[in-house]
Amino acid sequence: MTRAVLIDVDGVLVHSHFHPDPARRRRWDEHLLEDMGIEPAAFKTLFKGGFDVAITGKTSLVETLDAFLPTIGYRGNTLDFIGYWLTRDAHLNFQLLDSLRRLRETGGVRLYVATNQEHLRANHLWNNMGLSRVFDDMFYSARLAVAKPSPNYFAKVDALIGQQTERPLIFDDSPAVIEAANAHGWEGILFHTMDDFTDQPWVAARMKS
Repeated sequence: MTRAVLIDVDGVLVHSHFHPDPARRRRWDEHLLEDMGIEPAAFKTLFKGGFDVAITGKTSLVETLDAFLPTIGYRGNTLDFIGYWLTRDAHLNFQLLDSLRRLRETGGVRLYVATNQEHLRANHLWNNMGLSRVFDDMFYSARLAVAKPSPNYFAKVDALIGQQTERPLIFDDSPAVIEAANAHGWEGILFHTMDDFTDQPWVAARMKS
């Protein structure tokens, strides 16, 4: 018997600056102004709808930032900026990764990353940050050309992981994603702290066995 367990990135595998608890937020942009000459608040306007085309793979991150960065006063090299961003926005949740390794050792578990990402950061997380050493695959939005919480995202992942003996189990920090996953027939668990993972009944039973 094998069960697919899917884990979100930002807010779950990676400590996010969007965490609902201010004490748990991890900023990557606190020195952005002094290092790159960009006001953090100005850069965040990228995510007010203009980033969706990169997240779903309709355009590249380089092309998106080539168009956006000059509008907020950046005159440097786009690739330099991307390197700066990727290396700083990567505060891994090592406690969760350790628990996932132990869960995998119990057998009968397939671990997957389920995330809204464009291609460059997905590759960085998988190859440079070492997620490939823990997970079997990464199902990210630019690869699938659809983002969570669209029902088509879950349908495409179903097709890739194949027939399951148990419904997939997903941990995500977005209530909208959890609602959509449950509506699709998966088991969705809202993640804010490690207890949300370790106290999930199926996980807890496996870890104690």
